[in-house]
Formats: sequence, C-alpha cells, structure tokens
Amino acid sequence: MSPPLLKLGAVLSTMAMISNWMSQTLPSLVGLNTTRLSTPDILTQISPKEGWQVYSSAQDPDGRCICTVVAPEQNLCSRDAKSRQLRQLLEKVQNMSQSIEVLNLRTQRDFQYVLKMETQMKGLKAKFRQIEDDRKTLMTKHFQELKEKMDELLPLIPVLEQYKTDAKLITQFKEEIRNLSAVLTGIQEEIGAYDYEELHQRVLSLETRLRDCMKKLTCGKLMKITGPVTVKTSGTRFGAWMTDPLASEKNNRVWYMDSYTNNKIVREYKSIADFVSGAESRTYNLPFKWAGTNHVVYNGSLYFNKYQSNIIIKYSFDMGRVLAQRSLEYAGFHNVYPYTWGGFSDIDLMADEIGLWAVYATNQNAGNIVISQLNQDTLEVMKSWSTGYPKRSAGESFMICGTLYVTNSHLTGAKVYYSYSTKTSTYEYTDIPFHNQYFHISMLDYNARDRALYAWNNGHQVLFNVTLFHIIKTEDDT
Repeated sequence: MSPPLLKLGAVLSTMAMISNWMSQTLPSLVGLNTTRLSTPDILTQISPKEGWQVYSSAQDPDGRCICTVVAPEQNLCSRDAKSRQLRQLLEKVQNMSQSIEVLNLRTQRDFQYVLKMETQMKGLKAKFRQIEDDRKTLMTKHFQELKEKMDELLPLIPVLEQYKTDAKLITQFKEEIRNLSAVLTGIQEEIGAYDYEELHQRVLSLETRLRDCMKKLTCGKLMKITGPVTVKTSGTRFGAWMTDPLASEKNNRVWYMDSYTNNKIVREYKSIADFVSGAESRTYNLPFKWAGTNHVVYNGSLYFNKYQSNIIIKYSFDMGRVLAQRSLEYAGFHNVYPYTWGGFSDIDLMADEIGLWAVYATNQNAGNIVISQLNQDTLEVMKSWSTGYPKRSAGESFMICGTLYVTNSHLTGAKVYYSYSTKTSTYEYTDIPFHNQYFHISMLDYNARDRALYAWNNGHQVLFNVTLFHIIKTEDDT
C-alpha cells in the first residue's frame, strides 16, 4: 500500500475505535441509557462503580420491612468526569479534522501534479504511437531514448488511479467528521444548558444523604475485592503504610514503615499526594524497634509489636511518646507463629468499624489463630475467640465489621479462603479472589473510613476496593 493509503488506514482505524467508543459510552455520558425498575427479589442492574446495588424489600417474620444494599466501590473519578470526557472527545475530533485537512491539502497538491503528468503522458503516448508507426524514418538512437523516457513515466499511471481513490475517500471522510462534530457540539450545548453550580449542589446534597444512609448501615459482609490501584513503588520487599480510620475527612496523613525488623523510623506525609511525591512532613524515632509489618494507626496513635517480644506498644504521634504497653498473654512471637511469608509476623494488630484487634496464635490453641478485642487505651484484652485455622497456613488476614478474613497464601493465586465471625462465633470457608499483581504480599489491612484494603506488595504500595453486603437498620432494631 502506498504511503498516503497507510496514513488513511491509520486514521480510519482511529475513527472505527471512536465510533465503537461512542456507541458504548456516549449514551451513559448524556444519560440516554436507562435502568430498569427492579421487581421483587430481583437485583437492580447498577454497577458498583456507578451506584449502589439495591435488593428489593421484604418482610421478616415480625413484619418489619428489611432493605438490603451493596455499597458502591470507591471511585477515583474527579468531579464533572462525564463533561471532561466529552470535551476530550471533541478535542480529539477537532485534532483529527485538522490532520485530515492537512492530509487533504497534501493529497490535492500531489493530485494536481499527477494530473499534469497524466496530460503530458497522454500527449507523449500519442506522439510515441505516431513515431513508432514511422520509426523507420527516424534514427535508431533517438527512438531508443524516447522509449526509455516513456518507460520511466508509465509507472505513474497506477499512482494516478490510487490518488483518485484516496481523494474520494478523504472527501467522504471529511463529511463524516463534520457530521460527528455537529452531533457532539449539540450534545455539549445540551449539557451546558444546565446550571453547573446547581448540579454541583445537587450532587453534594445527594452525597450528604448517602453518607447519612451509610450511618444507618449495619456492618457488612465481604462480597468482592477489586483492584489493585498502585499508589507508589518504594522501599524494600516488606513494609507497611496506612492512614487513620478515625481521622476527620480533612485529615489524610499517611504513615510509612519500611522493613519488618531492625527499624524504628516512621515517616509521615500530609496527604496521599505528598506520599506519592515523597514530600515528608515529619519523621518519628520510636523508642523500640518493631517486629513484622502488621501495625495499625488508630485514633492518632500507632500500635505495634515490640521486637523479640509479645508486648504491644501504643505510641502517640501528637505527644511523641509511649502511652501504654502490655504483654499479649501466651501469644507466640519472633517467627513462632508467623504468616506464611515469615518476617516476625506473629502478632497482627488491626482496626475495623468495631474497634481495635489483635490476631495471633498460642500453644494453648495448638498454633491456631486467636482473635482478641483490645481496649484502645489500656491494651487490655476485653474478649478472645479461638479459631481452628492454623496461623502458619495463613497468608494474611484483616478484620471487617468484627469478622476476620484470612487469605490462603501471600503469593500468586491468593484468595480470601476463611472467615470467622466474632458476633456469632462461627466460621465458614469462602472463595473471594483478588489480584496479587506483584506476587508477594507482606501486609494487608482494612481501613473502615476508606472502605479499602491497604497492601504492601513486593515493594509496591497498593489499594484494593472492597464490596460489602449490608442490611439497613430500622428504628425497631435494638
């Protein structure tokens, strides 16, 4: 294929992709797609990324109305995303239109040149026929020179035909671009007809209502894990990073603790953006080295396992000192009962919607996992549950709404395999896969404020979204 055709092929391929994108995306951008009303016992078809999944209501044995909702996944999209996408599409179409115009001008120039050559060639061909008929009267040398010149010009004939075809395609393509631009401009004008400030206030109002509704939700059951989103790549293969689930919405400080041993330095960042850029706001030199990577920041304090001991330390960031420390009775430590990857991960401290927890194993429970709820001020064990899952067979674990979720590996193919409810003191085997993108997880913790899993994956700091199944409380519930 000649160079002009190659360029046309690339542009047409781009148009095909845009056409396909428009058929799938434009309806949702301008609100043309519709959602069917749910019938009883049928789930409304709304993607978790776009809205809540709502199960239709039913009555319990006491006649109370029960409604169930699946909360949406966390969405990283910015405000006015649909309008931005539309503007970007318009810019792409305009850029394509300009490129087509340049290609058209270049092709028309070449086309005019070849047309002139065609006229010359036709005249030369007629003369050549006349000369060939009377070649006996000409000298052999002049005839040969003329024939060679004609042979050089003959290949231009198919090029001329190709340019004619290209010119027709470009004319047709320009017309399609004009039609597409007109449609998109109309859509943009229709969207622009609305008061953006009013729309923004309506969105904020809806968000407030959703947050109020979220407060009425009881603790949810883990249904799905999606992601991960890679936030940063830094540090060694093992470490921990976290935010405070009890911090205000404006407080987005990040804490970073590299390595699983032989370290006492905690790095603080004012926001995720500062964490990504590496702009530290403060560092803390802890009085003790930590063991493992299973620390947690909760209500302004860092809770960690003191190196080579089963002692839990509570360290206040604001005061810069230890507020409490307590031995976790019978808990194995220093690689006696670690997770599958080792790393002194015997004692795992975590927090959820209910409070502060410690997950570990004891000889008394035959090396199986023990769950203890801790008093956040004194670190005293308020209540414990003994499970039948071997601690050394667990890849990682995390608490959501008083239920412990355990993965079966820290390597590729890991999934949430087991769960234990402290509310009912019962367990079940589960099968919730997630993507272990970097093949080695050494930290996995749930953050109730963000409704996300923070993970340290082979030197990568990543986030997983979680989808929870909820039951809405009623005023009659105790």
